[in-house]
Amino acid sequence: MQVPRRRRVGLGDWLLPVYVTLAFIFLMIPIAYTFIFSFNDSLKSNISWRGFTLDKWLNVCNVEGGAVCEAFANSIVIGVVATVVATVLGTLIAIALVRYRFRARSAISLLLFLPMATPEVVLGAGLAAQFLAAGVPKDMTTIILAHTMFCISFVVVTVKARVASLDPALEEAGRDLYGSPQQVWWRITFPLLLPGIMAAALLSFALSFDDFIITNFNSGSVTTFPKYIYISASRGIPAEANVIASAVFIIALAVVVINQVSRAARAKRLAKELG
Repeated sequence: MQVPRRRRVGLGDWLLPVYVTLAFIFLMIPIAYTFIFSFNDSLKSNISWRGFTLDKWLNVCNVEGGAVCEAFANSIVIGVVATVVATVLGTLIAIALVRYRFRARSAISLLLFLPMATPEVVLGAGLAAQFLAAGVPKDMTTIILAHTMFCISFVVVTVKARVASLDPALEEAGRDLYGSPQQVWWRITFPLLLPGIMAAALLSFALSFDDFIITNFNSGSVTTFPKYIYISASRGIPAEANVIASAVFIIALAVVVINQVSRAARAKRLAKELG
């Protein structure tokens, strides 16, 4: 009887896992540093470790008269409003580009890609010049308009792919069962588009909340959280900023975990029903 030969362990068998592990550690180091130093007992500069404390988490809005919390609240408001407007408009545009044929269709598709391909400094400067020429004062409204403009492109691209993948036979079946256009939309089309719409909305909010360059050109005296971090970096970022950044990461991680658990439970329940 021939004894099976043991496969040799080659360089690629251990090189790829090591590379992935090192890359993951490299990505997690800034997050771990931010989380650890959110417990640092520092006064203003949060660079060197001075001891463990929970005061920064319990009194996060007490630094500089609550400036960090005000900046965080501004970013949340801007992100939510820009996301809602961009998601609604982008979804409608995506449906129109996929479902209808008209002359300017190709030109509109090309124009929608330009904000994603254009450097943010060019977009920010161009929007600032446009607002200045129109006599529009720079405030939270101009930030929302600027964020909505570049978020629409990402929404259209994301939702457009989802619309193109829909099976028209499902909507035709709904119409064959005497469903009105509104019933077909809300009971068939919209539920099928919802995962793509939610993905586009989450992406838009992340881009809006994180943006600094375009915001800095069009914010005036309004301070957002990224702008506050940039201004504070010259004199030392307070630990309270680390607290908010850590809280945002924890919330995002919780959302991802809950989504994965719910999807796994849904798949398990479906498999049980079918089998």
